[in-house]
Amino acid sequence: MYIYKLGNITDKKEALKALSVESGGVGIMAKKMELFYFYIKDLKTPAANILKQDALSIGADLAVPGGVITCEKPLYDCILIGSKKHMEILSRKELAQPFGLKTLARELKKFLSLQSFPTQIMGVINANDDSFFTGSRFVAEDAVEKIKMMIEEGADIIDIGAVSSRPGADTVSEEEELKRIEPVCDMIAAQKLYEKAIFSIDSYTPSVIEYALKSGFGLVNDITGARDNTVIQLAVKYDAKLCIMHMQGNPKSMQKDPVYEDVMVEVDQFFEERIAKCEALGLSREKIILDVGIGFGKTLEHNITLLKNLGHFRHFGCEILIGASRKSMIDKIIPAPTEERLPGTLAIHLKAVENGASIVRCHDVSEHRQALTVFSALA
Repeated sequence: MYIYKLGNITDKKEALKALSVESGGVGIMAKKMELFYFYIKDLKTPAANILKQDALSIGADLAVPGGVITCEKPLYDCILIGSKKHMEILSRKELAQPFGLKTLARELKKFLSLQSFPTQIMGVINANDDSFFTGSRFVAEDAVEKIKMMIEEGADIIDIGAVSSRPGADTVSEEEELKRIEPVCDMIAAQKLYEKAIFSIDSYTPSVIEYALKSGFGLVNDITGARDNTVIQLAVKYDAKLCIMHMQGNPKSMQKDPVYEDVMVEVDQFFEERIAKCEALGLSREKIILDVGIGFGKTLEHNITLLKNLGHFRHFGCEILIGASRKSMIDKIIPAPTEERLPGTLAIHLKAVENGASIVRCHDVSEHRQALTVFSALA
């Protein structure tokens, strides 16, 4: 007899089927194989004691600080630990409990019914001369040739912008932004390149966005996170998707000592508010993509926390985009100039996909296609 420890099994049901487990047992066992950890912030002390006992009664557990049992404080942060089967039981059981546990039960149910999305690669084209990575800067004919190359390399989406959003970047007039983007949009429309890939306009300027959407673009990548109602209305008018990104401050000042009480909670609340706003203006949740905004008003610690817990934001039922391509957080972990940050980029993006991202925004399409294909084979 031999025994060896298995690594992470992404598709539990397929692994069990490969073992020829009886069909009736596949679903039951798969739920027992998936372990969940939920961080619960500001749980009422009576609720913590009830949940602790309910969790223990079914073989799960709730990690609580000392003092909970004697109710020393009114609120505590806790970690709920258990299998998918345990969480299903608790999502039903806590509906009958007081002290806010009904709300917790409903949130657990959301996480247990999450939809999966296929992984897509978004290539980056900058129609300007001041983006932080020189390898992404193109104009007119050169931009179109690079677009064709990215499509050949496996890009599903091409994201085109004419204004740099790097930290400290200067603002650009609407007229100048439109002047930069028009020739690229015109060539995309003339050559019907929108039939070969989805085109995304990286802008928050309504006139620029509308020009792109009229040219066959199908996605608006808004770094201001749907701040302007007109942007949402344009997405609705042209039946386009809208990517809502979180940013603290603005590109000029966003990296000057960003502070959060809890970055996960604040980004989550931001998404909740903006999604509600979009839906009120007629944009369905299926058309919304979320981006936590790596490097946009965040320290290294904030970025790492968001990446480690990226799967949390899947509870909104939207696709999640991650864009850390060659960003300075890599340099803060291990010093490297922008041109030498591809390995670090791949490490971040693969971990992000593992944690729930379905769209990867990058400068290096071919390398990402290879890395993601191999990563998928190992899952």
